[in-house]
Amino acid sequence: MSVRLFDRIRSGVSSLSVFVAVVTPVLFPAAVLPAAETPPNVLFIVVDDLNCMTGFMGDANAKTPHMDRLAEQGTVFTNAYCQAPICGPSRASVMTGLYPHTTGIYGHINDEEIRSVSRETAWCTYLPEYFHQHGYITAGIGKLFHQHVPEGVLDISGGRVAGFGPRPKARMNYEAEYTQTDWGAFPERDEQMPDFQSARWAAEWLQDRKRGRSEGSDAEGTQPFFLAVGFLRPHVPWHVPAKWFERYLPGTLELPPYLPNDLDDVPAFAQAVNAVPMMPTTAWAKENGEWEKILQAYLACVTFADDCVGTVLSALEESGEAENTVIVLWSDHGYHLGEKNRFAKHALWREANQVPMIIAGPRLPAGQRVNQPVGLIDLYPTLIDFCHLPPNPQLEGVSLAPLIEDPRRPWDRPVLTSYGKHNVALTGTRYRYLRYEDGSEELYDLQDDPHEWKNLATDADLAETKARLSQWIPKEQADWAEKSVNDINNSMTDQKRRLGARAPIMGSD
Repeated sequence: MSVRLFDRIRSGVSSLSVFVAVVTPVLFPAAVLPAAETPPNVLFIVVDDLNCMTGFMGDANAKTPHMDRLAEQGTVFTNAYCQAPICGPSRASVMTGLYPHTTGIYGHINDEEIRSVSRETAWCTYLPEYFHQHGYITAGIGKLFHQHVPEGVLDISGGRVAGFGPRPKARMNYEAEYTQTDWGAFPERDEQMPDFQSARWAAEWLQDRKRGRSEGSDAEGTQPFFLAVGFLRPHVPWHVPAKWFERYLPGTLELPPYLPNDLDDVPAFAQAVNAVPMMPTTAWAKENGEWEKILQAYLACVTFADDCVGTVLSALEESGEAENTVIVLWSDHGYHLGEKNRFAKHALWREANQVPMIIAGPRLPAGQRVNQPVGLIDLYPTLIDFCHLPPNPQLEGVSLAPLIEDPRRPWDRPVLTSYGKHNVALTGTRYRYLRYEDGSEELYDLQDDPHEWKNLATDADLAETKARLSQWIPKEQADWAEKSVNDINNSMTDQKRRLGARAPIMGSD
């Protein structure tokens, strides 16, 4: 299949030029950066549980100056979605380039066990490994896979502090079992937060690399790098030092949209799949005067994470390598903060699936927005394109380079998100279609109903729309991988018992 190779004048001119034919196995024409004298570096930043409450995504509350500045330097994907609405399977999908329905990884999984659960994962090459195999020095710190990274995947690892940061001796605002959810100002200093330490480690790594190059004593400094940094906040508990809470004054926050009878037209099976009984409900938060406090805490964590991102971006600038570095910033899934009577991920509804995503880099357009639906699974092939690496035929995503080249390009490929086997959401340019294991359906018109308040699944006039989106539902979906776990509700526990578990391979325990 022919694709186009676009060239861009290095001075920053935004027009496209010089097209030649090449061949790749992706589904759509892919455009890539022209080869430079030095292969481009990659800075790969993931922010845990970050929904679209950021300045660059248009949120009225959020203060995210560093991410906003990065957005101005690159392309914002305003309609990006995860492949699973929880951390473990979402990150496994990004790093393997495979969908959950291919691997059977529908729930959390230990990093070291990913390769043992299926033939597909046994033979896959993780994203950082692929760059290592093609001459890159790979380094990383923090939460990248579900824990950190499998042993040996990175050349240089800063590790990860266990857990999600310091916690007070007693809960501050929420006492429910089986959840880390809580909120309040804690601890006293940024230096006590793992994310602060991760940002500092990444900054020092870039400084050491610069020093080694200038002294001519570091051979690694001549290699292109793939640097991955995983930040924990705003994952629960929503604890950061008080100064970040002070950025958001009580009484000034605009609360998310909430409709008390929102779920009246949602099938009972769908409600059960998306249930999170241990998490706060919006009704509870309103009754107890906690909704704005929860929002304040979440946003405080977002702004703290933004500051950590800023530390790494500043270090990249100071390293002298920003002009030849592709930067990707993404989150592993979204998060409800009162919409649909919930404060949680673990759902196929839009707020739990939509993610912020930015791609910036040398000779790429600046200040650009792409509104077509895309998935996190597309990051792996996109980075291969931009760094001129050979195509990896194992990948199930497609390169987003054509959309960066032309944001108005027709893009009829909807995004697939899975929450367990046979529970899927398809996000198209206008409609979102959800189908569950028992055949239950939801259909929403994102243009007229962005909050998904009116289920149109029984509207006869939209039968063709449902049929068109249904064609993208995989006919073959893997059983649950035995070591993939999601016991957040009875529906997931029961489904794994009935529809799993795919036995491990390679003689693993």
